Amino acid sequence: MTVEARPLAGTAAVILAAGAGSRFNPGEDAGHKLLAGLHGRPVVWWSVVAALEADIGPVWVVTGAADLAGALPSGVVRLANEQWSSGQASSLRTAVSKARQAGLEAVVVGLGDQPFIGAEAWRSVAASSSPIAVAIYNGRRRNPVRLSSTVWELLPAAGDEGARGLIKNRPDLVEEVPCLGEPADIDTREDLTRWS
Repeated sequence: MTVEARPLAGTAAVILAAGAGSRFNPGEDAGHKLLAGLHGRPVVWWSVVAALEADIGPVWVVTGAADLAGALPSGVVRLANEQWSSGQASSLRTAVSKARQAGLEAVVVGLGDQPFIGAEAWRSVAASSSPIAVAIYNGRRRNPVRLSSTVWELLPAAGDEGARGLIKNRPDLVEEVPCLGEPADIDTREDLTRWS
């Protein structure tokens, strides 16, 4: 199924950026991975800029472990997740709660540590009319993921898994959206060196 890449009314772009990033500096206090420099900017900056450039709606960054205030471009709203240490589900719930309050129809969710996913992937996924739309790169499911309001109640209430379980268990709700880009995560110092 081909979808027209166009912004949808009532959609927010959400960057999950609340975790501790413990694999980046195990046992060290040398800084958070999202604040590490990558091509002259913090890792998280690249993810957020792509969401802004996609122009699909407001851009929200869910924060927690690290103070990202100085690392984010203007034009974004920070959503503090006080429960960030409980896992990714709490960050997704933070964004969904904000989307409900704003009366939105969908959220498109990406991660702060995937700096090479471009605006076109965000737009393509946002343009889907399926309850769930997942970007695929060379046959592999990755982010961003569009979640319509019709599936928000099906999301996990707790744990370190966002929508992955829902996507796996309800294939009838899912559309795969072919995307260009590199969905690599910056999880370790070796990842940062590889992509610098």
